Amino acid sequence: MAIRKLLLPLTGTAAGEAALATALIAARIWNAHVTALHVRVDSRDMAPLAGEGLSGAMIEEMMSATEKESSDRAHAVHAMFDRFVTQHGVTVADARPKAGMATASYAAVTGREEDLVAQLARLADLTVVPHPEAGEDVSSSDALHAVLFDSGRPVLIAPRIAPTTMGERVCIGWNGTAESAAAVLGAMPWMQRAQAVRVLTAEEYQRRGPGAAALVDYLALHNVSAEVATFRPVDKEVGAGLLAAAREFGADFIAMGAYSHSRLRQLILGGVTRHVLENSTLPILMNR
Repeated sequence: MAIRKLLLPLTGTAAGEAALATALIAARIWNAHVTALHVRVDSRDMAPLAGEGLSGAMIEEMMSATEKESSDRAHAVHAMFDRFVTQHGVTVADARPKAGMATASYAAVTGREEDLVAQLARLADLTVVPHPEAGEDVSSSDALHAVLFDSGRPVLIAPRIAPTTMGERVCIGWNGTAESAAAVLGAMPWMQRAQAVRVLTAEEYQRRGPGAAALVDYLALHNVSAEVATFRPVDKEVGAGLLAAAREFGADFIAMGAYSHSRLRQLILGGVTRHVLENSTLPILMNR
């Protein structure tokens, strides 16, 4: 299936420009439309603090400060979007992509980011999120996890620095899980147009399920020629070994399942998903 609609939630400007550039690369590959979405904080969410013993005046002051901060951030994000599309000659149009070209639009809504982004992502072929460890945009991880856990659609995590190419040399992190199978499906359009595809597997990474050789046979049915490479952990980190194997291949795109273990376990103990999110310099397509 071709990619026609991309959703790009923007919470700030620190990582937003790299994410915009990444989304634009994808849009130009697929002649798709990018909807840049900014979710403003609703100052009325401060109201429940009344039950915490705060006076009405204190709550009103907090609501006012929240509204001003939200307004300032919204203006900054919109200005960054306008500046970016002007500098890069992007056609601003409505949400329906025009034949043979990439387009973009900007939208601002008010509410809970994790709820709204997950809902809107259900009708996007791909959601691009800024890197979750990029200064003031660390809150964008809320959007990342919302899309992963509550949209049913793939998410592309943009690197801190926008790539120059994307999807020409594709790596699949395969461990036999339902999550990695979903990632294969989400990456299928990319693999079908890629110059080279490599399946990355490791004994320490594999779970109960089909092995890498079975995946290669399956991909061949979809006209994708892939090779298998077995990697080893680096300093006992499976995620580091996977990233090293992707670099050795010269990959410009990685697809993998996310959180085969629970998110809480990965937060406390670490895990492949967490390591890749924190350390990858490549676009990462993830599915849950």
